[in-house]
Amino acid sequence: MRVLIVGCGYVGLPLGAELARLGHEVFGLRRSAGGEDALIAAGIKPLIGDVSKSETLAPLPGPFDWVVNCVSSGKGGAAEYREIYLNGTRHLIEWLAPTPLKKFVYTSSTSVYGQTDSSLVKESSSTQPQSETSQVLVETEKLLLDAASARKFPAVILRVAGIYGPERGHLYQQYLRDEARIAGKGERLINMVHRDDVVACIITALKSGKPGEVYNAVDDEPVTQLHFFRWLSETLGKDLPPFATEEENAARKRGLTQKKVSNRKARMEMGWQLKYPTFRHGYSAEIKRTQDGGMLDAGK
Repeated sequence: MRVLIVGCGYVGLPLGAELARLGHEVFGLRRSAGGEDALIAAGIKPLIGDVSKSETLAPLPGPFDWVVNCVSSGKGGAAEYREIYLNGTRHLIEWLAPTPLKKFVYTSSTSVYGQTDSSLVKESSSTQPQSETSQVLVETEKLLLDAASARKFPAVILRVAGIYGPERGHLYQQYLRDEARIAGKGERLINMVHRDDVVACIITALKSGKPGEVYNAVDDEPVTQLHFFRWLSETLGKDLPPFATEEENAARKRGLTQKKVSNRKARMEMGWQLKYPTFRHGYSAEIKRTQDGGMLDAGK
């Protein structure tokens, strides 16, 4: 297949490398120059373009069979989310509409689920998040689902949980720096997925995802914050982090959700197989990798 990856960063670069290894012709779109060597080394042909500026898409060397939009906002606010995700996706739909596209995969987020009652959520659960950025993601999903329904645009949406992997994992990195705090009583649920499994899920969606459908990309086991830190403590021989103060808890509580995200649909309907089905599998591999590289001292 002739593949375009929009956003060749933390997920897009290894995705492109794997697709190239599988024999596909892969192009990687980035907003600005720089980093071309990494793309070329991975077998990806670098392109420059900004999805928020539709005029930069026209010169790209289409058509493409598969397109993956895994662009990142750079942790911006609602305005940047609207430009990158909503307007960017609208520009991609318009640009790709005249071409015989086989599949378009968009990486959304499980943050679109606003549940706070520890319930199990699946793709049919309500998506009414409180945060403005997550509301923009809901709008973007609706844009794609409407295009799939009205225009037969072959969009597949993946709602991706918190990604961890090499050099990534917010709570884990905080713990290693002795900056972590256990919120409340540690009962807050964390939904995670390893980067390698996100790559595998995208490739599965390209091959087997049904246009107009949504799938959750999350591992098999939501875990409480206390359980997660307790496992890290026992595994690394480090003390548990301290519990947060009342002031810290009050500052963090705004906008937080509490839910268990199910991956059953992606596994059963697409056939997605996880290399790291739980955080223990994934973080054991990451701890070994960093220890082997001399970047982690166990025990403190």
